[in-house]
Amino acid sequence: MTRLIVNGTARDIDADRDTPLLWVLREQLGLTGTKFGCGQGLCGACTVLIDGEPALACVTLAVACDGKDIVTIEGIAGPDGDLHPIQEAFLDENAVQCGFCTPGMILMAGDLLKRNPHPTEAEIRHHIKGNICRCTGYNGIVRAIQNAAQRMAERAAADEQALAEESR
Repeated sequence: MTRLIVNGTARDIDADRDTPLLWVLREQLGLTGTKFGCGQGLCGACTVLIDGEPALACVTLAVACDGKDIVTIEGIAGPDGDLHPIQEAFLDENAVQCGFCTPGMILMAGDLLKRNPHPTEAEIRHHIKGNICRCTGYNGIVRAIQNAAQRMAERAAADEQALAEESR
């Protein structure tokens, strides 16, 4: 048995030694937001976060994730189901066409904004270069990440202001 912490919940899974994490997430846990694209770690459709770092679930063995914290696209919405600001921005900027790359793009966007809350367009394009989109031409995706950065900065400022007012 392998224990994974998936989207905040401990899950015991039974997987062969050579089973990719992708298939455990999709088939055993029913988390189909993580997509199967190439199966070779080349397209980014299967991107998840493992202990806070982006990883390609199609080439990561499930047993190698024993005890690790895994976040999928299903795990980034708020506890009450509210969309994450990145998800909101992707919708507002029409950064979704077929939607196949979207889960991986959103997780990569979150990773970038965690590291660099105010990225340039060039930094955004560099960070998402491992996630292939065949539909959008990336312009809407870049705008969505810029929009998400702004939303997240505004929310952080509002939270700081609220804390300051509480402490008065």
